[in-house]
Amino acid sequence: MPMDIRVGDLLTMKKKHPCGADRWLVLRSGMDFRLRCLGCGRELLLPRAKAEKGIKKVERGTP
Repeated sequence: MPMDIRVGDLLTMKKKHPCGADRWLVLRSGMDFRLRCLGCGRELLLPRAKAEKGIKKVERGTP
């Protein structure tokens, strides 16, 4: 069963981005996630299965 992750949520990941940040903003969710690094602003598209394995914590964004 997929996790309930919505646009606007903040994700804390297990591994850090090369810039040193480990928090990401969800810009799009579906089969893939479009995430924006809160450290450097870089955006990436990550398959749902890979992203869900790396999530440590989910913080709800605006309802």
